[in-house]
Amino acid sequence: MRAIKVVDYDPCWPRLFAEVSIEISALLGEVVLTIDHIGSTSVPGLAAKPKIDLDVVMISDEVLPMAIKIMRATDFVFHGDRGEKRWGFTRDHDDHGFKLYLCGPDNRAHRERRFRDYLRDHPERARAYAELKRRLAVEAGGDRDFYTGGKTEFVSETVRLAALRT
Repeated sequence: MRAIKVVDYDPCWPRLFAEVSIEISALLGEVVLTIDHIGSTSVPGLAAKPKIDLDVVMISDEVLPMAIKIMRATDFVFHGDRGEKRWGFTRDHDDHGFKLYLCGPDNRAHRERRFRDYLRDHPERARAYAELKRRLAVEAGGDRDFYTGGKTEFVSETVRLAALRT
């Protein structure tokens, strides 16, 4: 198992997101509703795995098959649907990577933006999350399920807190 690497925030992450967003917009054109930078790299100052997470929201569920076909023809690796009607792709570079998700406009995955926004607005919560992720990365010994599972309660509680704000 490969070690889980959680690194200090890199101020280049927003630029990397912007660059890949332009690329995706050019590929998919008018069927894209929004491209959102999600995940820990989207929260300024937050330690993260060096993977830029993107939600590419389509204008409708009907255009998803076409968008998936277009993305599969690129150098992104297709990972399919994780049972959420959210189709995953990855692309890795030496020092960073991308995790891209295609989804429809009403996909429940949009809750991740509430999580991101709450962490952006509550630096103390973001610091606690960074500490949890660093600890879990060490304890996991490369076990990604352990790492992800260890964050579940924190993420759920943060999403609950975010929902109380709206």
